[in-house]
Amino acid sequence: MDDKKAANNSEKSKALAAALAQIEKQFGKGSVMRMEDGVIAEEIQAVSTGSLGLDIALGIGGLPRGRVIEIY
Repeated sequence: MDDKKAANNSEKSKALAAALAQIEKQFGKGSVMRMEDGVIAEEIQAVSTGSLGLDIALGIGGLPRGRVIEIY
């Protein structure tokens, strides 16, 4: 049972990596930002949310300017 889960997770990880690579190739590096990466992109302009805690949690000081965002 664990082998199936491990294989399934490996396939999902490969599919996700391929999808992200395709998106970055098509739209440019930095077009997809994952909060779990821990990389702070200082060159991205941000608009403050008005909440210091949320701005800090977003990692760039607010919402990225000119981008579509989704937080869940």
